[in-house]
Amino acid sequence: MKDRLIETGYAAGWRLVRALPLPVARSLFRAAADRAYGKNGPSVQRLRRNLAQVVPDLPDSLVRDGLRSYARYWMEAFRLPSQSRQQFLDGFRLAPEGELKSAIADGKGVVLALPHLANWDAAAAWVVSNGWPLVTVAERLKPEGVFRQFVEYREKLGMEVLPLNGGERTPLDVLTERLGQGWPVALLGDRDLSRNGVEVTFFGGRTRMPAGPAILAIRTGAPLYAADLWFTETRTEGLLRRITPAADGPLDVRVKQTTQALADAFAIGIAEHPQDWHMLQRLWL
Repeated sequence: MKDRLIETGYAAGWRLVRALPLPVARSLFRAAADRAYGKNGPSVQRLRRNLAQVVPDLPDSLVRDGLRSYARYWMEAFRLPSQSRQQFLDGFRLAPEGELKSAIADGKGVVLALPHLANWDAAAAWVVSNGWPLVTVAERLKPEGVFRQFVEYREKLGMEVLPLNGGERTPLDVLTERLGQGWPVALLGDRDLSRNGVEVTFFGGRTRMPAGPAILAIRTGAPLYAADLWFTETRTEGLLRRITPAADGPLDVRVKQTTQALADAFAIGIAEHPQDWHMLQRLWL
């Protein structure tokens, strides 16, 4: 019964938020963020500790702004399925756009590694609205019905979504195949969900990040980019930073060096837009 209630709540949220006028939806989600900030629950405290690792002299207003940014992500995510292709194209801007187009045109595929910044779903919707196929991997949430809703939501935007576990084939094998077909692959890369990730140094502390982006780039030769995202008043904007995978040494060493390079690139973007980094879970070891 609890799972059914959660599933029903998510489905109702998607329908209700899409039906609201945008100014009303913004006001409601902003108020919810401010309420969470005032209650200072465990997730808010975790966000505060994570941001303090990024900004040592953390002003508490940055925590409030971070929660407002996180609420904005959810508000926009709920509304995305009702938007048009042109709205997707207008709602995101990427630099350098031409480099991504050239990389896709080369037919080797592209590996895009993203931290939990701003609205990564808006970035994905922009990619597929340009006529490019896109594949990603989703954490298998509980209850199962919520996971299916998230998969269906992203599939409606035009993505292929692979489960992190429990699929017919391993995600790494399918992603390798898609890169061989020239597809862009988008992976959230700043938080390891497997507990078998690569240990890296990140803002002066130790954490683990998934090895998938580095392994795919090394295995296939596809270009690898770290994506930096942030909110403006009216849209999400993005910047790509090219990562050159390590070329010498054993595979595990090259994967570690390449993942560290991704972590360093993520840190640049997060330091520039800390309020848009939605990391409300434990990250550092």
